[in-house]
Amino acid sequence: MRERLLALGADFRGDDHQIDTYFRVLNGRLKLREGTIEHVLVFYDRPDQEGPKDSRVVLYHPEGPSLKEALMAACGPLVVVDKIRSIYFMGNVKFHVDEVRDLGSFCEIEAIDADGTRTREILLEQCTRYMKECGISQDDLISCSYSDLLLQRKR
Repeated sequence: MRERLLALGADFRGDDHQIDTYFRVLNGRLKLREGTIEHVLVFYDRPDQEGPKDSRVVLYHPEGPSLKEALMAACGPLVVVDKIRSIYFMGNVKFHVDEVRDLGSFCEIEAIDADGTRTREILLEQCTRYMKECGISQDDLISCSYSDLLLQRKR
């Protein structure tokens, strides 16, 4: 996958060891991502289904460890995802190539409409095109989060 992305002209941004701590919430998912490239509190809500899906995402870039301490005290952790993520960009499309502890290897494609100029159809076409170019089939897709997969393993 890494070789394919570079051959397609992707801009490699580096490897990021990320620790994602998921918190108990009433709606969607809330995680604190601690990494060397990406360090952010992420709320996201999306349907659990295979294939491309609409996501509502809210990002907060915290300063220092006090936010995690407050969230741990208030909510308690649900599950922790430990992964090494290789990050690539091609225009507005972000690629994650992940090695997830206790789960394995994954690739995620995010077509991002940061400025409100791309329609849902354009974003979906970008995801579909890069899935084909990267050799990702419908059978390779998962319907849930890494956190869900880890929680399923614990049961």
